[in-house]
Amino acid sequence: MSLFDDNNIRACVPDGVALPRALSRTTHLAIAAHPDDIEIIGYHGIIQCYQAADRWFTGIVVTNGSGSPRGEPFREYSDAEMIAIRAEEQIQAAQLGEYSAVLQLGLRSDEVKDRISPQLVEYLARQLELAQAHTVYLHDPADRHGTHVGVCIHALEALRALPKALRPAHVYGIEVWRNLDWLPEQYRVRLDLCGHADLFNRLIGVFQSQISAGKRLDLALPGRQSANATFDRAHLVDQSSALTLALDMSDLVHNENVGYSEFMQSVLADFTTEVIGKLDRYR
Repeated sequence: MSLFDDNNIRACVPDGVALPRALSRTTHLAIAAHPDDIEIIGYHGIIQCYQAADRWFTGIVVTNGSGSPRGEPFREYSDAEMIAIRAEEQIQAAQLGEYSAVLQLGLRSDEVKDRISPQLVEYLARQLELAQAHTVYLHDPADRHGTHVGVCIHALEALRALPKALRPAHVYGIEVWRNLDWLPEQYRVRLDLCGHADLFNRLIGVFQSQISAGKRLDLALPGRQSANATFDRAHLVDQSSALTLALDMSDLVHNENVGYSEFMQSVLADFTTEVIGKLDRYR
């Protein structure tokens, strides 16, 4: 049975065009695990497209977010109630950010973690083929959150399933539950988030199911972005006031002969070489 037979997919197209048209005009696309992750990993794409006539951002949210922390005033809310609240928050964010579309698949985390779902890969590949975005934002494989890693791997599998001519030019793995300031230079991408600062505050502010419950995304994310900008280069003045850091996975998408573990082993080996090389000078 397909994971999608229960018709749980919620599609929102803020400007009301048909969904195929909303997908086909997409230039920047994010595939994220939970409601609110789109606004974290895809914010660079959101501001690239915001109020731009020739650029459009689409988000795909894979799971329903039922396991989110429950501080007050949501402590007594059921999973079903939290799912409904978070889905509505995601729609509000799509409308506020003027997305081309947002698709919420409504899966459970255990349906995407620790094993590949061929149905999910096939579904994502179809949406990617319709969109043909040139820039795709994913979770990064070094994320501490198991659902984030699972969604990342499914998205990579879907991207690799596309004909090579349709694979995006840029695929970025974005930091969430682990900073990426440790990445060696050859893998690190700096995504400048300057511009539309008030939009970010308003987008994140939509997710009161997280913020009011005690997950202060509204404080933590601007803090991380500012810190990235200041600590990016030790011997240069700040080149930006807000950066998010990404792992460049473009080559990984275009070379399916490289395994995901093999790729990350290379990244970590280069990091180890960089650190140990500095220390070895003092022998």
